[in-house]
Amino acid sequence: MKTTAFARLALATVSSVALLTGCTTTGPMGAENPDVPAAAEAAAAETPAVPAAQYGSFGFDEAGMDRGVAPGDNFYEFANGTWVKNTAIPADKSNFGMFSVLDDLSRQRTKEILDEAKDDTSSKIGNAYSSFLDEAAVEAKGLAPIQPWLTEIEGLKSKADYPALAAKAAKMGVGTQFAGYVGQDDKDPNTYIMSFYQSGIGMPDRDYYLSTDAEMVKTRTAYLAHLTNMFTLAKMSDAAARAKALLAFETQIAKAQWSRVDSRDATKTYNKMTVAALDKATPGFDFSQMIAVSGATGVDTVLVAQPSAFTGIAKAIQAAPLSVLKDALIVRSLDGYADYLPKAFVDENFAFYGTTLSGTPELEPRWKRAVSFTTGALSDDVSKIYVAKYFPPETKAAADQLVKNILAAMGRRIDGLEWMSDSAKLAAHAKLASFTPKIGYPDKWRDLSGLKIERDDLLGNAMRSNAFDYAYNINKLGKPIYRWEWGMTPMTINAYANFGMVEIVFPAAILQPPFFDPNADPAVNYGGIGAVIGHELSHHFDDQGAKYDKTGKLTDWWTPQDVANFKGLTEKLAAQYDQYEPLPGMHVNGHLTMGENIADLAGLTVAYDAYKASLNGQAAPVLDGFTGDQRFYLGWAQVWRRNYREANLRQRLVTDPHSPSEQRVDTVRNLDPWYSAYNPTTTSRLYLPPQQRVRIW
Repeated sequence: MKTTAFARLALATVSSVALLTGCTTTGPMGAENPDVPAAAEAAAAETPAVPAAQYGSFGFDEAGMDRGVAPGDNFYEFANGTWVKNTAIPADKSNFGMFSVLDDLSRQRTKEILDEAKDDTSSKIGNAYSSFLDEAAVEAKGLAPIQPWLTEIEGLKSKADYPALAAKAAKMGVGTQFAGYVGQDDKDPNTYIMSFYQSGIGMPDRDYYLSTDAEMVKTRTAYLAHLTNMFTLAKMSDAAARAKALLAFETQIAKAQWSRVDSRDATKTYNKMTVAALDKATPGFDFSQMIAVSGATGVDTVLVAQPSAFTGIAKAIQAAPLSVLKDALIVRSLDGYADYLPKAFVDENFAFYGTTLSGTPELEPRWKRAVSFTTGALSDDVSKIYVAKYFPPETKAAADQLVKNILAAMGRRIDGLEWMSDSAKLAAHAKLASFTPKIGYPDKWRDLSGLKIERDDLLGNAMRSNAFDYAYNINKLGKPIYRWEWGMTPMTINAYANFGMVEIVFPAAILQPPFFDPNADPAVNYGGIGAVIGHELSHHFDDQGAKYDKTGKLTDWWTPQDVANFKGLTEKLAAQYDQYEPLPGMHVNGHLTMGENIADLAGLTVAYDAYKASLNGQAAPVLDGFTGDQRFYLGWAQVWRRNYREANLRQRLVTDPHSPSEQRVDTVRNLDPWYSAYNPTTTSRLYLPPQQRVRIW
């Protein structure tokens, strides 16, 4: 997926589920106070109780703080240190934080919905859920359900027929060397176009194949063993030799691939070309054939994200034996569908992708995976029930108002910029006025009635679901843009900015404590969900989002001097993040994480302005010894608390466009009001002289 064109996932992705204990506080206990006169006690008893904030007395978990740490030395530890020390990562998770807490809640609620439906044979969601829960049936069938597809792969006779088979694999959700989707044309955002981007490797990034780092070498060795084991489980001969040949083939692909830094550049990755020109650029791989078999009609022009990589990958395909191409499809199919196959395949897939790559000791319980499968296959059918039960209108209304306040604050920030020209400010205001905020859930639901679900056919359900979604996407060609469409379910603990749609999207499930609590202190809400809203909004003005105008078109709407001024500031931010070393010898990549770091800095800046405006000139009260400004920054720090397993953090530093949680919190060191709130000394670790603080928006 080309995130600049479709949806930039702007918050850390949730990976797993289990209940959090020991991190919340309930506020002051309701014990009798002997100093209160009896009459006053009686009056108080007759007064309706004000709903309490979920966390602490004002919406923040004070018990999770470490007050022995100076906020100027480590603000993350000051706000979260006790929680960090006392909170274990559950065995079925690679990391654990506030996103995990809400994901636990979301999946538990969804489970209750599905449990009510699972015995109803007339319920599609119940049948899908039951098909996953019935592990005995899956074991009894063995590889029989997927065997026809494996046989078809093994029956491939020539490389000339490979593009057609690759297209069929794509319909089934099986990865090949070239991935594609139908999305908006960045330079014609009212039109859908077929887009392609590099793919074809089984590990998370090209660095896993090419780096000489000792941990990367160990991971390669484990991956080779994983490939061998998958071939062995499938009862294929010469498993070790086949695995070695496949790893060598993927290494050639990795050598051709672009880096993640280059691949996030909206300008570099916009390459429109005719299909004939693409065929010429990829000798030996017939894209015309692949597109024809894909189900797309009338396609003569496509977008190609990494043209030179496509040429290199095509050469690797041309040089590879036909047997290796078939083996690549077989392994991608077994890994891609492992969760719907017998336990031996589930366990082998998890051993590498869960334990080796992310450090997770235990596989999730089957019910959690069943919930994920059902909400993936029948997302809107489940979502309709979820929002009716768990997203009250008053929460949506409150969130709508917060968004309006953040938008207004962004407008004021634009007016005050010294580095931006007047012409660009006018265009920026026009873009701001064209925003579409989406809160909670879609205005329109997808019709899933055409998807066939059978109660005793888990693998078939998964295959049909993938094919159904593929057809839905490919059928967008030639149609008006689906402006009502969402890229996440309401149950997702996340948010995103969509450049082509000029929209910001906040699913229902993230609009809960600690991000947002209607009963919490406004300072905490603005520091939490307010900064998240500002984060998503400012993505449209980050180093890539700023390339899109008020219509969502990729175009130059800044003056050259604006661009130069902006780049000077963003390069300072990249240099700041390059210095962070979350693991010995592994630094944050300031250019890979550039967009997210800009959005964190800008989002917090804009949210602070909105918070101050909400006070209407009045001073914020002091609560439990904290000023309003102090509580605002605590609200920011708490939502990012997270403990990582080392393997997971290592992978994130290579692949994740987000900085780790502690470094996200550290962006406060660029904000002048944080210095006024916490008074760090010039010798404090986080202290930056005013001239070194990065101020962008």
